[in-house]
Amino acid sequence: MSGNVRLLSDTLAAAKAEGRAALIAYLPAGFPTVDGGIEAVKAAIEGGADVVEVGLPHSDPVLDGPVIQTADDIALRGGVRIADVMRTVREAHAATGAPILVMTYWNPIDRYGVERFTAELAEAGGAGCILPDLPVQESALWREHAEKHGLATVFVVAPSSKDERLAEITAAGSGFVYAASLMGVTGTRASVSSQAEDLVRRTRATTDTPVCVGLGVSNPAQAAEVARFADGVIVGSAFVKRMLDASDDAAGVEAVRALAGELAKGVRGQV
Repeated sequence: MSGNVRLLSDTLAAAKAEGRAALIAYLPAGFPTVDGGIEAVKAAIEGGADVVEVGLPHSDPVLDGPVIQTADDIALRGGVRIADVMRTVREAHAATGAPILVMTYWNPIDRYGVERFTAELAEAGGAGCILPDLPVQESALWREHAEKHGLATVFVVAPSSKDERLAEITAAGSGFVYAASLMGVTGTRASVSSQAEDLVRRTRATTDTPVCVGLGVSNPAQAAEVARFADGVIVGSAFVKRMLDASDDAAGVEAVRALAGELAKGVRGQV
């Protein structure tokens, strides 16, 4: 069974055709529970997200700040497994028809088996993977299996990436390029880094693949700001924080739906 890389590309192209950036939400699988996480992903899409990244909780993250680390810890203590991540992708995609990616560090895939992981993700209807710690020069095996199964390979670029390195990364990736707006970890911030626009400009000089910006976007005004120069706006910690602050799981799901609606207005310049 082939994955949904084409659906991802078509969704990003449709947003561009509307004259706006796509809204991409991030939510970890298994948080606050597996069932609750699935409901949260569905709510994000129903609220206005075009694409969702489902995080595979990891005990030793390098990109995730304290908010997402807290959620990951809750999921891991709850016993979340890769099978639960696949179930999250399957049920959310089946319910919404939206492209769903998995964001994961390399170690869990390496231990699980690349062929097994890509085959199961494609079977679940997944659109691809974001792999923040997989070096491009060590990614041939992953890319071979991802391409075979119709999955996007999304790499992360940072303000520190030299132009030559950007070209190497974008040539190997597919789906979209994840442009980290700053050097650091995920989290809500008072303002979006001024480095983001320059990074998007430099990345676009190397590729026609959409460039989506994440790290630090947490409210409609920031989403609108990034949407002026990026193809997609990625929001994670703000969604997770709303769920952590909610009085119960049901309220958390509704908080995700509401924030998605607010951010959807932001990427459309309606703030």
